[in-house]
Amino acid sequence: MRIEKDLLGEREVPLEVYYGIHTLRAVENFPLSGYRVSAVLIKAIALIKKAAAEVNAELGYLPKELAQAIMVAADEIMDGKWQDQFVVDALQGGAGTSTNMNVNEVLANRAIELLSGQRGEYSLVHPLNHVNMHQSTNDVYPTALRIAAIWLLKPLSNGCAVLQESLQEKEAQFAGIIKVGRTEMQDAVPIMLGQEFSAYAGAIARDRWRLYKVEERLRQAALGGTAIGTGLNADKKYIFMVNDRVRQYAGIGLARAENMIDVIQNADVFVEVSGLLKALAVNLGKMSHDLRLMSSGPRAGIGEIQLPERQAGSSIMPGKVNPIIPEAINQVAFHVMASDMAIAMAAQSGQLELNAFMPLIAHHLLESLAVLTNAVKILNDFCIQGIMADNERCTALLNHSQVSVTALVPHIGYDLASKVARNAMEKNITIREAALQLSVLPEEQIDAALNPRAMTRPGIAGMPK
Repeated sequence: MRIEKDLLGEREVPLEVYYGIHTLRAVENFPLSGYRVSAVLIKAIALIKKAAAEVNAELGYLPKELAQAIMVAADEIMDGKWQDQFVVDALQGGAGTSTNMNVNEVLANRAIELLSGQRGEYSLVHPLNHVNMHQSTNDVYPTALRIAAIWLLKPLSNGCAVLQESLQEKEAQFAGIIKVGRTEMQDAVPIMLGQEFSAYAGAIARDRWRLYKVEERLRQAALGGTAIGTGLNADKKYIFMVNDRVRQYAGIGLARAENMIDVIQNADVFVEVSGLLKALAVNLGKMSHDLRLMSSGPRAGIGEIQLPERQAGSSIMPGKVNPIIPEAINQVAFHVMASDMAIAMAAQSGQLELNAFMPLIAHHLLESLAVLTNAVKILNDFCIQGIMADNERCTALLNHSQVSVTALVPHIGYDLASKVARNAMEKNITIREAALQLSVLPEEQIDAALNPRAMTRPGIAGMPK
C-alpha cells in the first residue's frame, strides 16, 4: 500500500494501481450501477489532457520533460491501455469531477513512472497542479462529451447509409410484387411490397441527414472557461491555443465557443442530439414491428415475407423460429427512448452556472449512440439483406381481400361500393364477382377499375383518358 492525502485526510491506496485517493473515494461513494464510464469519453478526456500539457509546456508553465511524460501517458490511454484503471461508476455526483480526477491520477502516476519515479510520488507529477493545469472539470467534461459524441455519430451515420442502401435494393427487388396495404391493422388498398420498403428507406434517409447536420451543434468547445465559463485561472493564450490543439488531435471541426458561460451551464445541445437519436429509434422500431407482422406465421399468420432464420426459437416448441433480430431492435428502440427522457430531465435540472447531472447525460447519450450503431448494423446484416418475399402468398391474400372495392368509388359512389363490399363479405366471393352480380358497371369497366396494379399509382383506375 501507499499513503495518499487529500482535503479529508489520508488513505491507503494499493501500490499496483494508477489511480489515487480521489478515485478511491469516488469508488466508495458511488457503488450504483456497475456501469463503467464510456471508454470513448475517457479517450476524449485524455486527448484534452494531452493538448493542455503540450500547450502549457509551450507557454512555459510546465517543464517540457514533464509535459512529454503526460502526453505519452495520454497517448497510451487513447490507444486503449490502462482501461482497467478507470473504475468510477458512470453514475456519480459532482458533475463529472470523479471521472476527471480518475483520468488526472492515472495520467500523473503513469507519467511519474515514465520519469523513473514511484506511483504516488506527486512531487514529480501532480494530478491537479500539472495534469489539470488551467482546467476545471466543468470545461473539460462537457467538451470531452461533445468530442466523444461526434466520434460516435460518424459510424452511426455511416451505418444508416448502408441500411438505406439495402432497403433501396429491396425496394427494387420487390417492385413487381403486389400485396394488401393495411391501415389500423385492417385491409385497406393494394400496394407494392417495394413501395413499403421505399418508405422505410425514406425514413432512414431522413435520420441519416439529421445525424449529419446535428454534428455542427456539437462543435463548440469550452476549454479555458474553467469553473463557470469566465476563464478564471486560465492564461488567455492558453485558451486560444488549447482549443486549436484539441481540434487538431481530435480530427473534427471544433471551435472555441463565443459564450463559454452558456456552453458550460446549458446542456440543451445533448437533448437535441438525443432527440434525433430517438427519432431514429422510432423509425427502426416501427420498421421492426412491420417486419414481424408481415413475416408472422409461417402458415397461420400474414406470411408475406420471410426473414432470415438466425436461431432456434423455442425450448419446448420444435421447429419454431422467431423474428429475433426485429425483436432485438425493438428493445433497443425502447431503451433509447427511455434514455432520451433521462437526458431531458437531467438537462433541465441544472442550476445556475453548472449542470451537476452531466454524468447521467454522458452515460445515456454515448450508450444510445453505441447501441444504435450496433442495432443498425445487425438489422442490415442479419435481417434486411436476407429478406425474401412470398409472391404467391401476397397474391392469394390480395385476391381474397376486399381492398379493391375502393377503386369502384369514383365510378359508382361510396354507398353502392359499400353494397358491393357487403355482398362480397356475406357470400364469400371476390369484389369482382360481387360487382358483376349487382351489375354496377359493365364487365369491361369493372375489370379496368379493379386492376390492382393501377391502384398502386396516382390517378383513378379504369377512368377513360
